[in-house]
Amino acid sequence: MYKSIIRPLLFLCPPEWIHRAVNILLPILCRIPFVSYLFRKRYLIRDSRLQRTLFGIQFPNPVGIAAGFDKEASVYPALAYFGFGHVETGTVTPLPQKGNPKPRLFRLQKDQALINRMGFNNHGVEAFAAKLNRKRQGVIIGGNIGKNTLTPNENAAADYLYCFEKLFDLVDYFVINVSCPNIKGMNALQDRRALMNILNTVQENNFSRNNPKPVLLKISPDLTEPQLDDVLSMVEEARLDGIVATNTTSLRDNLITDPKIIEKTGQGGLSGKPLRKKSLKTIKYLHDKSEGKVPIIGVGGIMSAEDAWETLEAGASLVQVYTGFVYNGPSLGKKINKLILKKMAAESVQW
Repeated sequence: MYKSIIRPLLFLCPPEWIHRAVNILLPILCRIPFVSYLFRKRYLIRDSRLQRTLFGIQFPNPVGIAAGFDKEASVYPALAYFGFGHVETGTVTPLPQKGNPKPRLFRLQKDQALINRMGFNNHGVEAFAAKLNRKRQGVIIGGNIGKNTLTPNENAAADYLYCFEKLFDLVDYFVINVSCPNIKGMNALQDRRALMNILNTVQENNFSRNNPKPVLLKISPDLTEPQLDDVLSMVEEARLDGIVATNTTSLRDNLITDPKIIEKTGQGGLSGKPLRKKSLKTIKYLHDKSEGKVPIIGVGGIMSAEDAWETLEAGASLVQVYTGFVYNGPSLGKKINKLILKKMAAESVQW
């Protein structure tokens, strides 16, 4: 019903408008007891075989929502009813910012893709933290943190540290986002010297506490193999807990959408089906190169349960969806978990 009726109606409206409407209406609907019950009944799978313990956290299942969907930490309790074991909230910055001019979110329906140049639009970490203080509904929460656009790169570490300190008691793990292609000058933060400054600043604060939190790094899918080797080196040096692979891509390879439409759409990060092979290749390389010692959250182009299983087989410990959720609807998490259980039974696979 979603693909045949609901999605065509939703896709009549501008994508950012729909995204905003869902983020407002879904939590309201889920506060109605019988509605939340119906959602849980239809989409939630509770099975101990799906549990995955990673960097000291027990995830109820390996399927989560990627950063960017719940930018304001407003919809994460509702997403738990749809069978997602974790939600990566954000990206959040120290101060509120409007992001890039609209329109800034576009659908490429023929490619099952999205292009966004949102620009870290959010209400700031203070408002974000206030929302996270509410009831969690049993979902694991990640905090994806970034810097304000107007913050010079040489001061970026202070922005990451500020968000880290404000959210420390409110999220289960952190993700350092330096790979978004929609923030001017952010690519420079992936330079080793700049990135190590950020990582060391955050980790110095983290390890000064009695109960340090897991800290992961989100990377671009456009990195070369030597750059990925450098990432693994920095993960070890900064004592990070893992990698989120991958962010969106700035490239426009192998699209079937009319090139004139692509050109008119302009700059932004591409997500969805066209990102699939690039993300999978990155995950497999990182897994093989690290001999499986570095935990990986796989994200990028996961449009189906089969895609998710392939990502897990490539070396990811957890998977996240976003664009696949938009195109294939609220049953995607359930379908992934059902296939994992089926594969586990057929192939005698254990976590």
